[in-house]
Amino acid sequence: MKKTTVKGTNDYLPEEAKLRDYLQSTILKTYTDAGFERIMTPAVEDIENLDKSDGGDNLNLIFKILKRGDKLDKALSSGDSSNLADMGLRYDLTLPLSRYFANNREKLLMPSKFIQTDRVYRAERPQKGRLREFVQCDIDIIGSSSPSCEIELIHTTAKALLALDMTGFTVKVNDRRILRALLTSCGFEENQLDSVCISFDKLDKIGADGVKAELTDKGFDSAAIESFSNLIANPVTLDDVKDKCGEEAVSGLEFIINASKELAGDKYGIVFDLSLVRGQGYYTGTVFEIVSDKFRGSIAGGGRYDNLIGKFTGENIPAVGFSIGFERIFAILSETDNPIPDAKKKIALLFDKQDTVKAIRAAEKLREHYDVILSEKPKKLSKYLDRLSEKGYYGFCFLDNTDDIRELKA
Repeated sequence: MKKTTVKGTNDYLPEEAKLRDYLQSTILKTYTDAGFERIMTPAVEDIENLDKSDGGDNLNLIFKILKRGDKLDKALSSGDSSNLADMGLRYDLTLPLSRYFANNREKLLMPSKFIQTDRVYRAERPQKGRLREFVQCDIDIIGSSSPSCEIELIHTTAKALLALDMTGFTVKVNDRRILRALLTSCGFEENQLDSVCISFDKLDKIGADGVKAELTDKGFDSAAIESFSNLIANPVTLDDVKDKCGEEAVSGLEFIINASKELAGDKYGIVFDLSLVRGQGYYTGTVFEIVSDKFRGSIAGGGRYDNLIGKFTGENIPAVGFSIGFERIFAILSETDNPIPDAKKKIALLFDKQDTVKAIRAAEKLREHYDVILSEKPKKLSKYLDRLSEKGYYGFCFLDNTDDIRELKA
């Protein structure tokens, strides 16, 4: 049998698990202090829900679960390979939340403010920064179309990052409605917009010339490409797009950005970024993303998805959410000295087997000031103490004199 994990998944040592617990608890406290409430949903969803969720490229990354027993036998005998699965693992937390709301709305306060911190699964090609099993930390507001929701989500997510001593980050904000109106004004057809957005989303990687070349390769109208290329040749401001998209379309986004800047002060940046698209197809309006100077790529992202819940209920219910990329935060802070502030020092209390009860009682008193591990006195004490030192323990003591904490020397 193989002792290694499946590619794209990780084991976590005690020190790593402790850091992950600290990060999640800090994020969770920030969210609950802001009035959001935690819910839990299953990791498994109906395959029809997943397939019809407008999840963009993520729909190609679903871990599908085969039917079982007679149902599987019938599906195999039919020769239709698309009918072999009836369930799948969730690829994000937004689709499960939408189903959850549709199923429980009569029991919920409106608008509803939710927290989800849980594992999700994508059939990615494993590489640095991309896992098949990873944690997301989401907050969502359902039932309000007010831009105050976006402002609250941006502020609360930024507060969570600041609580983790994350600095040097910037919140990018855009609105898909503005982008689509702008593309239409340049001459692109409605059925071409999604493809154009996919290319435009690569602006930071391939530059304006690269976007123009890719749009040309796709065979779009040359006049439309030229008009759009001239626009994005230099950084685009909201003032630049008002004439093409209209004052009313831009004013809502200006309100979100200006209010968020006021709340941010000089702690982090807020910028308009026309090239911000976000990959999920279910986004309908405002989209946002947080980028860090310390990590290539985004560390949080989200947006408004006003049509997704309607797939379950048949009515338009506004919704917006923001998700922290937990694994990227973990990767950054894993390389930081003393990432857990005010953590108790770890010590070992050594005792003889016949004194187990006394040792447990003594450890309870010591735990007022230390994190204490109980250990019977090893035969090779020196080797054991070296191991404690390697694991970050501050010191050790013996049961016969528990007040005498002896510091371990590196």
